[in-house]
Amino acid sequence: MDWSAAQYTRFEDERNRPIRDLLARIPTSEVKRAADLGCGPGNSTELLRARYPEAAVTGMDSSPDMLTAARKRLPDVRFDLGDLAAWSDPGPYDVILANAVLQWVPDHSTLLPALLGKLAEGGSLAVQMPDNLDEPSHRLMRETASAGPWAGKLKEAANARTVRQDAEWYFRRLREAGATVDIWRTTYFHPLTGGAGAVVEWFKGTGLRPFLEPLDAGEKTDFLARYQTEIDRAYPALPDGTVLLPFPRLFIVATR
Repeated sequence: MDWSAAQYTRFEDERNRPIRDLLARIPTSEVKRAADLGCGPGNSTELLRARYPEAAVTGMDSSPDMLTAARKRLPDVRFDLGDLAAWSDPGPYDVILANAVLQWVPDHSTLLPALLGKLAEGGSLAVQMPDNLDEPSHRLMRETASAGPWAGKLKEAANARTVRQDAEWYFRRLREAGATVDIWRTTYFHPLTGGAGAVVEWFKGTGLRPFLEPLDAGEKTDFLARYQTEIDRAYPALPDGTVLLPFPRLFIVATR
């Protein structure tokens, strides 16, 4: 799946807020090595380095476009192209950050203990995942996909994100793997200027990508028009054109 750094960073201030909240809850204070997995255009890496200015920080992502933006942003940081699920670096790391990426990676029952195993004693795995599959924004993606002439092309699009587990499952699995776990859920309410179109632009950088990628140019235009019509009903604009977008996220800090 292709990713666009330019599209993703259109809402960077809003996307950075949960990263700051996550980093603030990491208890590890002595950090020599830190990794940002799924680093995207480098905004999370920049915040990670600001949190631990003495640490050697590296980033990894599967998107060449994202890495080009990250290297331009932080030319003195090493960024690697790679698949998080196949990450073979043994560590040890004092902090591993995985912000808004694990929802795209399968088999969390194997992945999370493996990431914990790359931590030094006292190190922390910090994870944030969107928890919005039941929100109107994502329900309407699935409904639009199944109701149009593109239904055959998009029958697997909703499966791009991995099976979501609840907070208790993640807490139990990480505890069983030997970690101390801090887990919480926050719903952010983002005021977006531009009505339903702004909501569509937000998700064009993330959740809509598996639905748009299989379509040709004409189909994309029609799909987005139908989706935006439904978004306009689900998220009515205020008199000044602002839309308040609720965005729930699940946070985990697991410390060895």
